[in-house]
Amino acid sequence: MGNPDSDRPAGFSAVRDGKILRVTLTKPKRKNAVDYDTMLALGEAFVAAAADRSVRVIVLTGEGSDFCTGADLSTGPEEAARGITSDMVMDAANRLVKAIVDAPVPVIARVKGAAAGVGVGIALAADLVYASEDSYLLLAFINIGLMPDGGAAAMIAAAAGRPLAAEMALLGERLPAPAAERAGLFTAVLADDELDAKVEAAAAKLAAGPRRALELTKQALNNATLSALDGALAAEKAGQSELLQSPDFFEGATAMLTKRKPVFQD
Repeated sequence: MGNPDSDRPAGFSAVRDGKILRVTLTKPKRKNAVDYDTMLALGEAFVAAAADRSVRVIVLTGEGSDFCTGADLSTGPEEAARGITSDMVMDAANRLVKAIVDAPVPVIARVKGAAAGVGVGIALAADLVYASEDSYLLLAFINIGLMPDGGAAAMIAAAAGRPLAAEMALLGERLPAPAAERAGLFTAVLADDELDAKVEAAAAKLAAGPRRALELTKQALNNATLSALDGALAAEKAGQSELLQSPDFFEGATAMLTKRKPVFQD
């Protein structure tokens, strides 16, 4: 599955394995950073999977040493030249997160290394998140003059509470896997040589399960815990679209690319 309207590489693969759909981000050299085309096509892949009654579970992961390090800022100028606006990028990110949350079948995120930026929202949108011991969550937006997006703040607050969500969003520091597990953000943290076995065991059990019962159970859990997600996504779109045009973001992005400390406006 990919973006049917573009010849550009989709940045992911989606392969059927019986009743399991395996979705893998495939830009390891970019640490699986996602651009507009990837988010748009990936959202379409999840919507298509939701309509396929033979799919019982989706496993989402990243190729290489990282899950997803967020938006690929290097594609910004090229996307702007194509007429892709910040609102369009935010819409693609929001549709992707919602497609994962709203999928009628369970989604398992297999996380290694970094889940950063919008990658946090993509990972936490899954129903089960199994992570390696070296993995971590990072909302680094504030470090470049932006705010969290992908619904991450809402999903972190729903699972771990407002204090941790505020600490991650306002300080922009890594949350290591053991702390993420204790906070309820990761389902389990496993040694590298145990991670795949755990993911495969869970996927196999879900693939053999009753689809409608799984769907209704997922809906009930989401209704109980993620009622604020739609509002958060709307607020993130409005705020992020403003911040992406700000001098502070230009300074933050320039500082990051040139490996220096940013100097934000007073």
